[in-house]
Amino acid sequence: MNRRTGNAASVRRTVWTVAAVAVLIVLIGCDAARSPERGTATPTASAKSAAGAPKPVSPAVVTGSSDHSITVGGRKRTYHVYRPANLSMSKPVPLVVMLHGALGDGRQAEMAYGWDAEADRRGFVVAYPDGLLRSWVVSPDCCGPGAHDGVDDVAFIRAMVAAVSDGLPIDPARVYATGISNGGMLSYRLACDTDTFAAIGVVAGKLLGQCKSPAPISVIHVHGTGDDIVPYDGRPGKMNNDGKGLIPVKIDVGSVPDQITSWRKTDRCSAAQTRAAGSVTTSVAHCPDGRDVELIAIADAGHQWPGGVSMPTVERLLNLPPPSKALDATDSIWQFFSTHPRKA
Repeated sequence: MNRRTGNAASVRRTVWTVAAVAVLIVLIGCDAARSPERGTATPTASAKSAAGAPKPVSPAVVTGSSDHSITVGGRKRTYHVYRPANLSMSKPVPLVVMLHGALGDGRQAEMAYGWDAEADRRGFVVAYPDGLLRSWVVSPDCCGPGAHDGVDDVAFIRAMVAAVSDGLPIDPARVYATGISNGGMLSYRLACDTDTFAAIGVVAGKLLGQCKSPAPISVIHVHGTGDDIVPYDGRPGKMNNDGKGLIPVKIDVGSVPDQITSWRKTDRCSAAQTRAAGSVTTSVAHCPDGRDVELIAIADAGHQWPGGVSMPTVERLLNLPPPSKALDATDSIWQFFSTHPRKA
């Protein structure tokens, strides 16, 4: 490829991204106008320590959806929390961190993937963090401008979990991370670089960058075999630009099954058992201490959250298929999380 052709491709990718963000902003703004009123956390009155000195108390997390911010690495970072109105705070409760994909944000993820309704049914809290410039840094070459700006998204997510746990009785043995695409990649990064999470759930993502000595962790991974942005078979994705330019994207790692095999080695799992139902093939490997590594492959499904809300305008713009209806990924991931707390 000559330099002129390469520059033209880079310009096309930049225009694609700008247009996609514009459409998402419009759609999110319209949906926000229809969504329930959101709360903003304000500090509660100070408590008293045993010695009588004031002790700061974290902002209370109101029922329903509320907006929050913290400062991490000198940057203001924002996130949203959903606390079901019928969820008792008399004992520790689980927390699910839902990580949006590139070009999305926490509000879009809250509306699109059904986690609030799942939390109402099953009894847990959901946190929806916002990536800077709608992306997450998961390697030196991906994804978005933050990859070249020293953004530490792992530190942000850890700080956010700590902040939510200050405001609510979160059970540290039942803290989970899930995400789609770039958010799924960050879920893998969190499994590599922290011991905060009992399990992770990845949709249409892969592990990018080094992961030298991860601790054993339960993993559920959902992927469409027709995904051309984060391809199932290990080919470079169609948005790959080798980590160059204004918006670096480098997704050229191995296949999804190969990465799952690596996690099963990390977890010292037994041989996997596979079952098929229609277009959905599930492979589960049981591991010591009650852990599992599960791969759900959906034949011909594309780069979407199975069972999620269809957004036809975005799908047309980005040339994406509508979400597969062969699986409810949200319910499948929660069912996996609910049976995989961290062992003491």
